[in-house]
Amino acid sequence: MAIQEKKRNARNAALILDLMHIIIGILVIICAALAFLNPEKNQILFPVIFCLAALLNGLNGRYRLLSGGRSKKAIAAGVVQCIAGGFLLVIGIISAISIWR
Repeated sequence: MAIQEKKRNARNAALILDLMHIIIGILVIICAALAFLNPEKNQILFPVIFCLAALLNGLNGRYRLLSGGRSKKAIAAGVVQCIAGGFLLVIGIISAISIWR
């Protein structure tokens, strides 16, 4: 029974991750289109795009860390994605500060 519950939880986690990919991807596309159509009016969308990308990388990294088990490759990939998410978050914060000043 415990094995079936783990499989079900893994499927739910993968489904949630896929839904987050779709939702965040659509938001990034909308924000990018609006930001590039009129950059001066919609310049606040650039930090939003970076922060959404950071969120997506963080979610991917967390999923890989949790589902990787003892695989060193999966753990390394998860750590790299979390670091990339942190880097994108820092870029988003820096761009937000530079826009608001």
